[in-house]
Amino acid sequence: MQGISVCDSVASLHGTSCRLACVARSDLRLFNKINSASPGACIWRWCTEKLHMRTNSRKMNTTVRTNARWLFGGDGGNSNSNKNAKARLERSESANEDILIFYFQLDLQTRIQYALNIEQFDAAKQLREKLAEIETEITRQREAKRGSSKNEAQDKSLDLLRARADLQKAIESENYALAAELRDAVAKLEGDSLALSAKALAYQGVKYEFRLGQKVRHKVHGYRAVICGMDPVCCESKSWMETANVEKLSKGPNQPFYQVLVDVYADPELLVAYVAEENLSEAEESEKGRFEHPYTEFLFFGEDTARDFIPVKQLREKYDQPRYEASGDENDDDGSTNS
Repeated sequence: MQGISVCDSVASLHGTSCRLACVARSDLRLFNKINSASPGACIWRWCTEKLHMRTNSRKMNTTVRTNARWLFGGDGGNSNSNKNAKARLERSESANEDILIFYFQLDLQTRIQYALNIEQFDAAKQLREKLAEIETEITRQREAKRGSSKNEAQDKSLDLLRARADLQKAIESENYALAAELRDAVAKLEGDSLALSAKALAYQGVKYEFRLGQKVRHKVHGYRAVICGMDPVCCESKSWMETANVEKLSKGPNQPFYQVLVDVYADPELLVAYVAEENLSEAEESEKGRFEHPYTEFLFFGEDTARDFIPVKQLREKYDQPRYEASGDENDDDGSTNS
């Protein structure tokens, strides 16, 4: 395992170096520890310790290193801004972690390919096994987070039928105290069942107004951002939704929500936000200039002729989104990071 070493610069799709794919020999020791600790914790710790990024800007020419919370710590000169403070209510640590885990998967795939290239097949096999374990865990966490809406709705409907049957028996036996309790339980189950049915329908027939890589503007807070993930409905925790005032939205949580990268010049503390579709609008042509964010290097494959970002193939596959062809881009490759 320790014989594998990925050089300091791995060729990117553009023929230039991709700093984000750098891997040291010692990093491979991580995989021997994954089984002895929580997979999610290992992934997060590895990502936050090993993801080194550098911004290419005159104003931000220092090396940025991730930490356990946010890439850009401190007040960044914006802490006194009421506008930025309100925007940060939509900051999502779970979305940020999700993106870093995606990077980790890409890096594992790069390690596997490299091991095969140098004919270290045992190492490649072990890496494949770790990748399979991590992908299984990620799938489990995603299902737990979003819920299996169709199955939950069916289970709730069965619970409702049982409660109604119990209510009828209580009335027939003239147990009115029990009947009162069951009547309240039925009312709650009816509300829950309706909500889950609506969520299940949202997952089945969702239509997204925005696409991966598209540059957008926040209608309320005004910052520029780029779409890097999407959910048919809000999949954040109840505490996050309360903090972000999701219930005050005209469509509430039952509308598409997007993971967006926020331009670091707009607010270096926000970084990744989770935003309702109704709060986003397509960026104007004049707003599609330089966009700075440390995650664009591994999530996107440059820009298309419309000056939106082109998502890598793995990102499209993650969200089951088709390749978007801007006018004049028909001859470009598919944006895979493994080509």
